[in-house]
Amino acid sequence: MIYLILSIIFSVLLLINFRIYPKYQISTFQAIAFNYPVCFLTGLALMPKGQHFELNFSEDWPYYALFLGVGFIVTFILSGVSTQKMGITATSLANNISLVIPVLFSLFVLKANGRTFDGLNYLGLFLAVVAVGLSTFKPSNEKIKGKGLDFLLPISVFVLYGITNTAINYLNLKYITSTDRTVPVTLVMVLGAVIAGAVALIIQLIRGKEKIAGKNILASITLGVPNFLSFYFLILALSAFGNSGAFVYPIYNIGVIIVSATIAWLFFKEKLSNLNKVGLVLAVVAIALISWQDIQGIF
Repeated sequence: MIYLILSIIFSVLLLINFRIYPKYQISTFQAIAFNYPVCFLTGLALMPKGQHFELNFSEDWPYYALFLGVGFIVTFILSGVSTQKMGITATSLANNISLVIPVLFSLFVLKANGRTFDGLNYLGLFLAVVAVGLSTFKPSNEKIKGKGLDFLLPISVFVLYGITNTAINYLNLKYITSTDRTVPVTLVMVLGAVIAGAVALIIQLIRGKEKIAGKNILASITLGVPNFLSFYFLILALSAFGNSGAFVYPIYNIGVIIVSATIAWLFFKEKLSNLNKVGLVLAVVAIALISWQDIQGIF
């Protein structure tokens, strides 16, 4: 459980970075593009003794990991377009509720044997989806610019976030056969994001949409370290629970929501609607139902 808790903590640190960027006029796009090289260096620093980074294309997993890294950048860009065209509310809900895809895939396709699900666990999964929707819903007065087929953007965000999380679960199950392989495999995945991020940044520079500033590079450091660690501990959490994405992802998602909402309320004075409060209470109930066997084991 400690790996899951650490993954939640470092994921919340990412959100805190994004929350304070506007105050210091940080380019979120540049911070994200530059954060992946920082991720890579963080992974190298955590490389187990006696191992070194290499790309061995005699196996098929490096291709898989590289494409997954590219998927991170594509999903991020698509989320940005969706936010601009269809609003924050629709995009945020699509992102968070996408947990149903890795959950269903873990239960009915991967059939990970980490734990046996009973009626209470399934009820918890259902409540988790409802809780995520209620706790992240923010009524907005923003003017939606979407038209035509733009309504497909949040749907695409939902699908891509679900696919990338499912892919992480699959990669961990099939290729990370021991914890000492976690860093090497994750590094290849990050390398794919480094390449895709560099290409995206170059395109934006050529188009004149971005100008590199030192403060954006500095901001990428506080983003890149927790970013790598959040992935690293999430993969370790999946391994610790027998690659049961149906158990890990709901607790991870609603854990991030509960902790980030608490920090936003305490330090950023963000207000929660009554609907959000109901969602957070349901989230606690959902966690209790999903992990009731573990809670019972404590006592």
